[in-house]
Amino acid sequence: MSTTSEMAAVEICIEWQANDVAHRNRVYAGKVNFWRDIFPGTLAVLLPESDGAWVREEFPAGELVAPWRESNIHTVKPAALNLQRKNGPPVHLQAGRHYPRYLAAGLADIHAGNVQPMRIIAIEDDAVRIDLNHALARVPLTVSARIDKRLGSTGEHGGRCNEPVTDLLDTGVGLETLHPDNAHFFQGQPFARLDEREDSVFYSQPRLVQHLDAMAIEQISRIYAGFLEDGMQVLDLMSSWVSHLPDELTLSVTGLGMNEAELAKNPRLAQYTLHDLNTDPHLPFPDRQFDAAVCTVSIEYLTDPVQVIKDLGRALKPGAPFIVTFSDRWFPTKVVGIWNDLHPFERMALVLEYFHRAGNFTDLATESVSGYPRPEDDKYAGQMALSDPVFAVSGRAVDQDACA
Repeated sequence: MSTTSEMAAVEICIEWQANDVAHRNRVYAGKVNFWRDIFPGTLAVLLPESDGAWVREEFPAGELVAPWRESNIHTVKPAALNLQRKNGPPVHLQAGRHYPRYLAAGLADIHAGNVQPMRIIAIEDDAVRIDLNHALARVPLTVSARIDKRLGSTGEHGGRCNEPVTDLLDTGVGLETLHPDNAHFFQGQPFARLDEREDSVFYSQPRLVQHLDAMAIEQISRIYAGFLEDGMQVLDLMSSWVSHLPDELTLSVTGLGMNEAELAKNPRLAQYTLHDLNTDPHLPFPDRQFDAAVCTVSIEYLTDPVQVIKDLGRALKPGAPFIVTFSDRWFPTKVVGIWNDLHPFERMALVLEYFHRAGNFTDLATESVSGYPRPEDDKYAGQMALSDPVFAVSGRAVDQDACA
């Protein structure tokens, strides 16, 4: 049997709340086939007929992912887990952390290639408790979608049915939850680095290169645009030769960074300050100076991030936003050890925990962006089809006088 189907590029957004934090996950599905591919609920009918406007539906807990079940909690012997890596030391489990399911291959029909996450609930001398429930099994979800581009019609003769919303939920969405036992992030030496030399040595030479592709940079700028307004005094924390701020906004930007040649070349900076936050986490600015602050692809290098964020709250006006963005690329010798150990979505939970421990931010939120096409002129275009993913965590400074 053959039929004709319309193709489209579609933007999808999943929104949810957990522990007083607002979460948003966005993905770009570049080739949706409306005859073959599956959308949940009324989106399957409303989206193909829409004119580019967002269509939206709310789903109760347990409808888009499997409902929570006690039978998904398992207790196993440590020896039953596949903790030995092919190269490198064995996996060291920590309670509260998420790990790929293939570590428990053979349990509950888990196959050796299953990379979906499972949560370690507790570890005892002779037993490990594992939770195979989806992280959002108990959370209501709101799904929105819009047609970004109509790509014309195509003849169809069958093929694989894609489920873009389900596919997104299977990537690790939900691991960014701020959880009561996130203290496990701080066990051991989480902020140790391969290169413990003074950062001034590493950053002594300017690096005038882009660390992300142009599409990822555009997405970061869009995220910042949702928080910033014309005329704001903005701190670009851990700045470099480029600030990924919206071009359409007139801002007074102060940069704080490590390399003067990079900062001097940054056209967005009205002024800059040289300062090593890993030597002194206290920011050299007066109280309530800034209307907003951003930190772009740098939070993973801080060895005392809680103290830095706490002091930043002092330098922000009450209600001022602080937005942290990052991706999956970094300098391996300078990144803190915990960063390498975590699932990409779980890194948002780590940064949320920084905000939570700082204690002077409210309105916490996260956002993830993935699936957008890599620009054709990008140097990695032939190797990677998709743009670098973007992750964001934000909060607003509280009135510290009111909290005193």
